[in-house]
Amino acid sequence: MIHKMMLSEPVLLGRDSEDRIFALRDTCPHRGTLLSRGTFDGNEVECPYHGWRFGVDGQCKAIPSQLADQRPQPDDIRTNVFPVKEIQGNIWIYFGKLNDKLPEIPLVPAVGGKYRMHLSMIFDCGIDLAVTGLMDPAHGAFVHSSLIWRNREDLQEKNKVFSPLPMGWRMDRHPVSSNSRAYRIFLGGKPETEISYTLPSVRIEHTRTDKFNYCGLTACTPVDDHHTEVHHVMYWDLPGTVILKPIVGRIAKRFLDQDRRAILDMEAGRRFSPTTMLIKDADTQIRWYYLLKQEFVAAQKEKRAFRNPIQPLSLRWRS
Repeated sequence: MIHKMMLSEPVLLGRDSEDRIFALRDTCPHRGTLLSRGTFDGNEVECPYHGWRFGVDGQCKAIPSQLADQRPQPDDIRTNVFPVKEIQGNIWIYFGKLNDKLPEIPLVPAVGGKYRMHLSMIFDCGIDLAVTGLMDPAHGAFVHSSLIWRNREDLQEKNKVFSPLPMGWRMDRHPVSSNSRAYRIFLGGKPETEISYTLPSVRIEHTRTDKFNYCGLTACTPVDDHHTEVHHVMYWDLPGTVILKPIVGRIAKRFLDQDRRAILDMEAGRRFSPTTMLIKDADTQIRWYYLLKQEFVAAQKEKRAFRNPIQPLSLRWRS
């Protein structure tokens, strides 16, 4: 069992005796003790305070202090349970109503279900700033300047075609820019890439050559209103994995920390309530993000299907 904070909810995440994942609200309905501080025998979680026991479905199984003629009895008590699935090495938890039609889980293409590396980092900002800070297409030469990536003297004009997805958009497949050297170093050949963004906060990148594939999945999870956990999961089918992992891991951690510090700089500036702006075309994807969120809320309120307002479009900027 582990304790996680997600969307300001305490979550107990665990595996049962048959290796199935489960997620419960991590508070005992009796006095509020964290259930994750108790014990788990593979079938039932036991609260450390009074020994109340709960199945992985949330149903109370035992209240040791109660006599047979007293209420409540175990059948009267449940703790909240969250729908949860494990796919391609990632655990996805749903925070909507239990009777909702669950949304489709984003899948990483091409490489299959085995991931090579995962890293996560807490950003001290809300979810919107984390998502829009990471998706920004023009910051790379300044925030991530390096010999294997690009630098501020090496800006090039970019012209990308975008298409709508059911819950987001896609930067259509295109040759990797000549100033994105890391892809050529690791993949060789003539890499092409495709990047998708889908609500609520998932980015999937698939870069390939005629021989090899790299896929990166980035997902932002709100911890609370002021903290976001950013997960980055990497998949690849290149040979020499044992040699590559330490190198890729060090680069990826540095890359993500550069984003974290850049976003903290924005968070610090926003405390002074500055007047800000979104420019064309570099900030169009940020506009789309907020537009999609507004449409999702409207569709829920009006009890209708989500209608993606994004149309196919070409965007140009320098990076």
